[in-house]
Amino acid sequence: MADVKGTPGIRRASAASDAVHEGLANEADASVLAQLGYKQELRRNFTVIEIFGIAFSIMGLLPSIASTLVYSIPAGPVGMVWGWFIASMLIFVIGLAMADLGSAMPTSGGLYWWTHYFASPKWRNPLSFLVGYSNTLGLIGGLCSIDYGFSLMFLSVIVIAKDGEWTPSNGVVYSVFLGCVFLHACLASTMSNIMGKLQTVFVVMNLILIVASIIALPIGRASQRNDAEFIFTKTANFTAWPSGWTFMLAWLSPIWTIGAFDSCIHMSEEAANATIAVPYGILMSIGACWILGFLLMIVLASCMSPNLESVLGSPYGQPMAQIYYDALGKKGALGFMSFLFIVQFLMGLSILVAASRQTWAFSRDGALPFSRFFRPISKRFGYIPFRAIWGCAILGMVLGLLALIAPASAAALFSLAVAGNYLSWLTPIFCRLVWGQHKFRPGPFYTGKFSIPIAWAAIIFMVFGIVLSMFPVGGPNPDKETMNYTIVINAVVWGGSLAYYYIDAKKWFTGPKITVDAAEVTEEQAQVLREEGRDIKGMSPPSEKESTSGEDVEKGNSR
Repeated sequence: MADVKGTPGIRRASAASDAVHEGLANEADASVLAQLGYKQELRRNFTVIEIFGIAFSIMGLLPSIASTLVYSIPAGPVGMVWGWFIASMLIFVIGLAMADLGSAMPTSGGLYWWTHYFASPKWRNPLSFLVGYSNTLGLIGGLCSIDYGFSLMFLSVIVIAKDGEWTPSNGVVYSVFLGCVFLHACLASTMSNIMGKLQTVFVVMNLILIVASIIALPIGRASQRNDAEFIFTKTANFTAWPSGWTFMLAWLSPIWTIGAFDSCIHMSEEAANATIAVPYGILMSIGACWILGFLLMIVLASCMSPNLESVLGSPYGQPMAQIYYDALGKKGALGFMSFLFIVQFLMGLSILVAASRQTWAFSRDGALPFSRFFRPISKRFGYIPFRAIWGCAILGMVLGLLALIAPASAAALFSLAVAGNYLSWLTPIFCRLVWGQHKFRPGPFYTGKFSIPIAWAAIIFMVFGIVLSMFPVGGPNPDKETMNYTIVINAVVWGGSLAYYYIDAKKWFTGPKITVDAAEVTEEQAQVLREEGRDIKGMSPPSEKESTSGEDVEKGNSR
C-alpha cells in the first residue's frame, strides 16, 4: 500500500481490513486512523462536499445574520458591511491554521487529541482535558443558541401575523425551544444513512434563501434604497461604548455565524479521504460565508430603513423581520421569515450531529462522566453514537432553561459558543507552536512556510475574540438586565473542568486511549504512537517521566 503523505509508511493491517470488510471505510482511511491509535467504528459515508455541507449548514448564513443583527446594526452600515468583511478575513486565517492540523491528523476528537499530542508532558493531560470539555460544551452551547434563535424566528412569524399585538413570554419561547431540540434528537438518531446526503439539500436551501433575499429585497425597496455613501461610509453608535469599540462589537455577528467549521474535524471519522475532505471542508465553508455574507450585508444596508432605531426596536422582535416587512409587506415578511426559521431548524440538526461526535470521541477516551454509557456505537441505527446524541440534546434542554431567566442570560448562550470554541481551537495551535512544532508532519493540505505566522495570527485574533465575546454590548456599568453573563458561564465551564481534573481526573485520565488491538498494529504504526508519547497499551513512555498504574488505567477505561 502506498505511503500516506506526511506519515511513515503504513503496511496493510488487520484493523484496516476489518473496516473494509464491514463496509465502514477503505484501507487508506482506516490505516490513517489506526496510526492515531483508533480503530474504525463509524461508517465513512460523507464526501468532501458533504463535509463542507455540514459546516455550511450549521453556519446557516442568513438565519445566523438575522439572529445577530442586534450586534452589528448599533455600529451602523459600516459596522455591518466592513465589520463583516474584516472579521471574516481573520476567521479565514483561523481556518487555515486548523486546516493544516486537520489534514495531518484527522480524528473526531481532533482538538483535544492535538493538544495532548503537541503539549509538553507536564501540561498535556490537563490542557487536553480542558479543551475537550470546552469544545464539548461550546458545541452544545451552539446548539442552544441556534435553537433559541429558531424559537424567536418561529414566534416572530406569529407576531407578524397578529400585527404585533401579541408578545411571547419566556415560557413560550422555552417551550418552542424544547420541542425543537427534541425533534433534532429524533431526526439525528434515526436518519444516519441519509444524513450526509441531507447536507447537500441543506446547502441548496441555504443558497436559495440567500439568492431569493438578494433579489427580493432590492426590488421591494426599489424607490427607497439607500445610496452607496450610506452603505459603505455611514457610521452610528447606539451603545454607551466609544464608536471604535462599537464597531468591534459588530464583529460578533460574523464571529458567531462563522463558528462551526470545527464540525468538519468532528466528522472526520465519517469522511471518505479525510485528509483532503477535512481541510477543504473548513476553508470552503468559511470562504463561502465570507463572500456571501459580505454581499448580504451590502443588500441589507441598502434596503433597511435609514431609521436604525426603528429596526433595532422592531415590534416583531427581530430586526430581520422588520427589514423584510418594510421591503415586502406583511405577506412577504411572513413568507421569508417562515423560510428563515426552517433553515435555522436545519442548522440545529447539523450541529447536534457534530456535537454528538465530539461527545462520543471524548467518552471513547474515558473523560466524560458516564463514559461507559455514552461510549457504545449503535449498529441498529446505522453505526452512530445514539446515546451521545440524546445526551447532548438533554444537556441542551437543561442549558436552555437560561431562556426563562431573562433575555440577557439567554444571550449568553450565543457567546458561550464563541468563547468555549475559541479556547478549544486556540490551545492545540498554541501547543503546536510552543512545544510540538518538531513533531508536526504535514498532511496533503499544508500552508508551507506561511504555516507558523498564520498560526500566530490566528491565536492573537482568537484571544481578542474571547475577550470581545465577554463584553456587555450595551455599554459599561451594565445592570442585571444588560449584563453579559458569558464570563460567568465560561468561568464555571473552564474552572470546573480544571477543578475536576486536579481533584479526581488526574488519577485516571491519561489522554487519548488506544482502541486498536496490539496484534493489529504494525511496527511502523507502533513507532508513530511511541513518538506521540504513547505506546500500544495507551501509556506514556518512561522517558517522559509519566507513569500510570495499571489500576489507574483500568479506572480510566471504566469511566
